[in-house]
Amino acid sequence: MMKRILYTLLLSLPFLSAEAQQLPQFSQYRLNDFVYNPAVAGVNPYYEAKSNNRYQWIGITDAPRTYILSVNGPHRSRKIGFGGCLFTDIVGPTRRTGVYFTYAYHLKLNEEIKLSLGLNAGLLQFMVDASKITLHDPVDGVIGNQLQTDLMPDFGAGFYLYSNKFYVGASVPQIVQSKIKFSDYTYTSLSKLATHYYVTAGYKFEINDDFDVEPSAVMKYVSPAPVQFDLGARVIYQDKVWLGGALRTKDAISAILGYVYQENLTFGYSYDFTTTNLKNYSTGTHEIMIGIKFNKKPASTTSSY
Repeated sequence: MMKRILYTLLLSLPFLSAEAQQLPQFSQYRLNDFVYNPAVAGVNPYYEAKSNNRYQWIGITDAPRTYILSVNGPHRSRKIGFGGCLFTDIVGPTRRTGVYFTYAYHLKLNEEIKLSLGLNAGLLQFMVDASKITLHDPVDGVIGNQLQTDLMPDFGAGFYLYSNKFYVGASVPQIVQSKIKFSDYTYTSLSKLATHYYVTAGYKFEINDDFDVEPSAVMKYVSPAPVQFDLGARVIYQDKVWLGGALRTKDAISAILGYVYQENLTFGYSYDFTTTNLKNYSTGTHEIMIGIKFNKKPASTTSSY
C-alpha cells in the first residue's frame, strides 16, 4: 500500500503547484493570450510567433520551469485563424509536454466588433524519470529506474469578443478528462486531466496621443481548487514601451515591462514577488517573452504586443 501511495504522489507532482492547476501559467498573459484561448488565433492582421520562458520559485531545488512556443495568424480572408503551440512543463523528475493545433472562425458583428470561435486539438505526454528519484528502499520495484511515459489526446474550445479597444473571452482547455496511466503497472495513478475554465477581459483607455492605460483580468478555475484571479494593468507609451503590474490571488505580485523594436520584435520581462509562505525559501519568479511578427499589415480591429 505504501508503495502505491508513493507512486501516486510522484505522478501527481506536476499538479501540486499553483493551487492544483495543471496547465502552465504566465504573468505576461496579455502578451500571449493565444496560449489560454484558441479563439485568439487570427485576431491580428499578421502572423506572430512568441516564446515564453518561465523560471518559477528561484532558490527551490527542482522548482517548475515552463517553456512555450506558439504561432498564430489569419487566413487572407481574415475570417479564419490558424495556430499551433508547443510547451514543456518540468517539475523535479516529472515532465509534461504538449503540442496543439488551433482553428478559429471570426464573425463580424458590426463595423468595430468581432466574435471569434475557436477549437484546438493535440497530444499530451506525461513523463517520470525514475532514475532521478532516490528511495529509502533502493530495491523497491514499484518505480524502478526507468523512464515512464504516457501519451493521450487533448481538446479545448473558446470564444473571444473583441475590437480595437476591448476584449472579453472564455475558454475550456482539457475538456476530455483522460486518466494518466503507465502500461508497465497493473494499477494506475489517481491523476487525470482536469477541465479548466478561463475568463479574460481587458480595455485600452487612450489618455492622449502618447499614452494608453490597459487594465486586464483573468479568472481561472479548476476543481477542487478555489477560483484564482489575475488583476493587472499596463501604462503604454507610443505603442512601444510599457510598464505594469499584476496581482495573482494567493500567489504573487508581478512587475512587468516590455519594448517593441522596429514594430516587429517584442521583448517582455516580468518578476513575481511571492506572497505565500514560499517567500521564505524562494527569491521569486522570472519570466521572459520574445515575439516576432510576420507579414505585418495595418491593423483594422486590434493589436497585440
